[in-house]
Amino acid sequence: MVIECIFGILAFNKQNDLVESVLFPKDPKKTANLLVKIEAGEIVDEIADIIEKLKEKGYNFFIFENAEIARNAHKKLKIAVEVSRPSAGKMLRKNLEEFAVKSGFAEDASELRNWMHRVSVELTKMRVRKAGEKRDLVVAQAIQTINDIDRTVNLFMGRIREWYGLHFPELDRLVDKHETYARLLVNLGWRENFKVVNLEKESLPKARAEQISYAAEKSMGAELEDDDLTQIQTLCKNVLQLYEMRQKLEGYMDSTMEDVAPNVKALVGSLLGARLIALAGGLINLAKMPASTVQVLGAEKALFRSLKTGTRPPKHGIIFQHTLIHEGKRWQRGKMARALAGKLAIAARSDAFSGKYIGDDLKADFEKRIREIQEKYKEAPPAKEMPPPSPKIRRKSSRRIKRGYKR
Repeated sequence: MVIECIFGILAFNKQNDLVESVLFPKDPKKTANLLVKIEAGEIVDEIADIIEKLKEKGYNFFIFENAEIARNAHKKLKIAVEVSRPSAGKMLRKNLEEFAVKSGFAEDASELRNWMHRVSVELTKMRVRKAGEKRDLVVAQAIQTINDIDRTVNLFMGRIREWYGLHFPELDRLVDKHETYARLLVNLGWRENFKVVNLEKESLPKARAEQISYAAEKSMGAELEDDDLTQIQTLCKNVLQLYEMRQKLEGYMDSTMEDVAPNVKALVGSLLGARLIALAGGLINLAKMPASTVQVLGAEKALFRSLKTGTRPPKHGIIFQHTLIHEGKRWQRGKMARALAGKLAIAARSDAFSGKYIGDDLKADFEKRIREIQEKYKEAPPAKEMPPPSPKIRRKSSRRIKRGYKR
């Protein structure tokens, strides 16, 4: 019976007598690394050494507690193995201090307890570090940063449009895109510069450029000081820098999602896939969710309100951002969202557990299902009649009528 413990690898015979041992180095970091490898089923040098020593003593059959270690030992060391929970393991853990002294690893119990504390600290550090190195958590932080940038840009642009609107209020309704609005203010500044020629240089269509130029000539806005315009342009430059940062983050997100969740990315794109991972709390959590939960991720408030009040539950959550669902007809969206959630559940499980790429097949199946829904449900279903009020509500209504009649 070959059993690992915190200070080494020990071997016992059928009578539970200690017959051989290979001790770990007295370095907590090295021992912690060895324990992590053993836990993962890896055949470390210490296990190989004790097997060789036992072979020399005539042993040819070995029992392990860890099934993965047994499998790898049979494959790599060419030995007969069995997986079991022998009584020797229970005895070893119950008398760990005694065996540490007997094997020569520690002089007394206090030295072993001090050693166990140091190794436990190193193991905790390694596991915390490993958890922080998960790439899906990096994806979650990146998408939350993009969301923060979007909120900041919207806040700044609301202020800029009101501020510059004192000088050229008509521009607000003529330019919807925030980035274009900010770029025009930085490059042109005063409304007198909003000529057709200048606007066409900023890549605006000729018809829109003529509208803006005409509005600038007839504008009823007030005059600003040079310092006022300078402050507005400075704020616009900061907004444009945020847009540039967002574009770089999108590129980073695209490459990271290709490594972390290629199937989810192929199905819904980098940004929506990253938002789903962030909402679920990680790729593993997303993979463990049923499709019905994936379907309403991001609509938790509506879902709990439905459970509490009995109103209709939400048909979709954040997956509504998918183009096919967003552009679908109102009565088709629930079925589309259900189909997408089912494929997403499969994609997340493949990314998290198997690593096999099936994204193109999942996307083709989803698009085929969308076409079927569009053909089968072309017309809106007839409006459903409102259900009759519950008896409790009817009693309340009748009491109100009676009280009103008595008055």
